[in-house]
Amino acid sequence: MQSYGNPDVTYGWWVGNSVVTNKSSRFIGSHVAHTGLICFAAGANTLWELARYNPDIPMGHQGMVSIPHLASIGIGFDPTGTVFDGTSIAFIGVFHLICSMVYAGAGLLHSLIFSEDTQNSSGLFADDRPEHRQAARYKLEWDNPDNQTFILGHHLIFFGVACIWFVEWARIHGIYDPALGAVRQVEYNLNLTNIWNHQFDFLAIDSLEDVMGGHAFLAFVEITGGAFHIATKQVGEYTEFKGKNILSAEAVLSWSLAGIGWMAIIAAFWCATNTTVYPEAWYGETLALKFGISPYWIDTADMTGVVSGHTSRAWLANVHYYLGFFFIQGHLWHAIRALGFDFKKVTDAISNLDSARVTLTD
Repeated sequence: MQSYGNPDVTYGWWVGNSVVTNKSSRFIGSHVAHTGLICFAAGANTLWELARYNPDIPMGHQGMVSIPHLASIGIGFDPTGTVFDGTSIAFIGVFHLICSMVYAGAGLLHSLIFSEDTQNSSGLFADDRPEHRQAARYKLEWDNPDNQTFILGHHLIFFGVACIWFVEWARIHGIYDPALGAVRQVEYNLNLTNIWNHQFDFLAIDSLEDVMGGHAFLAFVEITGGAFHIATKQVGEYTEFKGKNILSAEAVLSWSLAGIGWMAIIAAFWCATNTTVYPEAWYGETLALKFGISPYWIDTADMTGVVSGHTSRAWLANVHYYLGFFFIQGHLWHAIRALGFDFKKVTDAISNLDSARVTLTD
């Protein structure tokens, strides 16, 4: 983290990143615990929505977000999309709660029991040879591209496997097709021309086969990229062009925020206008884009009698957009700090406006 040249800098209790920056096991613990919180929120919200769901009111008009996502992938209703099945939804909610406890336990182990740094972890074999100390390979060396690319490769493979799972779920179990009004099996269309063209018109995509084809292609790219990053090392000298003196914990954090922020904004636009991936039956009618102090979406349908005052689509689109906006601001903040800019100079300049002097030499 940026210390502004002070080797003995201390941070307040609220600066959580400072606790895990150079302690890889603690870093993993915070990630796992965060995953547990997300999992708990998903499970608890699913059960809460299930308890208040009214089958006599359109789902999209009840302000729900978890159950509509399940309905979109064919969970919670019979194949015709009409008969409600609360048992499967309850199972998903409880399963998430159980998983959240497992994640919480793992987070506590990494935070309280295990060594602070994975490079000091014990081996899995009796001889404890270095090659058997697998956890040590995940130590954090922020300015070491070989270390960072090794860890990145594993993340990419996990994302690729998740994409494969989704494609196979649609192919074997089936997902909800709004054009048919029922759950059907979807074979992916791995047409590279269509995939390329949809980079520019994805908001208007109306084919589930194309959606699955994009996920299949993404799985291939992510797994291939993951294997490449795991297997390869730095080629040539580690220069400024490759990020020397810039690659750091703060830089990695800034790129992560940029990625999730960009995805949130894309999801907002997609949710607001697309009825293939976000069916009207589950999310409500499409939205209209308005501009005030900032962009926002409003419902286009009559909201009289709507339980939450807004459709599920309005909640999802607006929340995603504003979260994405602030993630991007966080990216800019941490990216500029990673480049070495001292923000204290800004406050110093503002506090000394009366005595500040600007000359031609400045």
